[in-house]
Amino acid sequence: MMDRRTFLTAASLATLGACATAGAQGPFDLVIKGGRVIDPASRLDGARDVAVTGGRIVAVRAGIEPGAAQVHDARSKLIVPGLIDIHTHVTSAPNGSAIALADGVTRWVDCGTRGADNVSRAIDAAKVAKQPGRILINIGRSGVIGGGDTIDLNLADVGAARAAIKANPDWVVGIKCRLSSELAGPNDLEDVRRAQEVTRPLGLPVMIHIGHSVTPLGKLVDLLKPGDVVTHLFTAPPHGLLDDNGRIIPEVRAARTRGVFFDVGNGRGAHVKWDVADRILQQGFLPDTISSDWTLQGYQAGTVNLPNIMSSMLMLGFTLEQVVACTTTHAARIFADFRSAGTLQPGAPADIAILDLREGAFDFADVDQAKRTGKQKLFNTATVLGGRLSTPEAKPA
Repeated sequence: MMDRRTFLTAASLATLGACATAGAQGPFDLVIKGGRVIDPASRLDGARDVAVTGGRIVAVRAGIEPGAAQVHDARSKLIVPGLIDIHTHVTSAPNGSAIALADGVTRWVDCGTRGADNVSRAIDAAKVAKQPGRILINIGRSGVIGGGDTIDLNLADVGAARAAIKANPDWVVGIKCRLSSELAGPNDLEDVRRAQEVTRPLGLPVMIHIGHSVTPLGKLVDLLKPGDVVTHLFTAPPHGLLDDNGRIIPEVRAARTRGVFFDVGNGRGAHVKWDVADRILQQGFLPDTISSDWTLQGYQAGTVNLPNIMSSMLMLGFTLEQVVACTTTHAARIFADFRSAGTLQPGAPADIAILDLREGAFDFADVDQAKRTGKQKLFNTATVLGGRLSTPEAKPA
């Protein structure tokens, strides 16, 4: 039997096919002219124009005649699919989703900010957001709390989590477990077991926050199923991806082989250590996705916005196409509700980020405040959401 999310995915793919040629000759609502289009899903990287009609991409080719359409000049800019941030806490700030939109984020997931007891607060924020947002509830029923999410194991309530998901299937798409020692204590393994008890029957993912856990990472990732997500893969020891000799532990490679995803989850530098990143990347283990772990405090510090974190990955040696893929097509496949997005193929939703790749000397800091200087940095200059163009000039404070 086809469940709701499988049906949505199939329907979305059908819509893409039906719309692939419709309206390709105009008239158009919006034409973005003269930029470098990077669409990893189409293996496209080159000078193109993009035409939009009825909230959908209808043409991507050189020399589109706009007619009476609104025209946006993207010469010297990058035209990429709208960015998808799979690890945020935007529902914790009144303007969180609007700030993210101004940075080119057209879809987001709030991860563990709220639990079963207060999930309605996250849902209310998602309902008023301009872009689609989804929620991973914390396995701890109170969500993020000062005393630790599940230091009291009674807060890891399977029944409450299951009821919250079943009551809100259009918004809640999985469970987040924050497993650091100060958040879960010795209950980390049991947190993951209980999260799986909830999600397995529903076909939903679990995301685990790793680093500084009581239990070694190998035992934690052994509990993960295909489609689950490990966030903070560049985190400092103890109990990150690396063993005492700097090699990726075998349980991590086994998890990737069976279909577990690995995510950056940058945050305010707290979850990225440069030498750890170097060793992981040198062993050919790239993240599947790049996410921000967005908070208002991180944004106000000038570090936690998705283009800035993409830029820090360029500094580490990623290619431009890789950082775009990790925030578009790769991110879209994690959650079923987003699988029609992350591409500029005709028929796809007209969600677009227009980025400026600037040359210069740009500093980036890790968890130890060790600074490295990159030669390039991305800035969002305009966002198209559902076919509507906006610029970040009046970015919310």
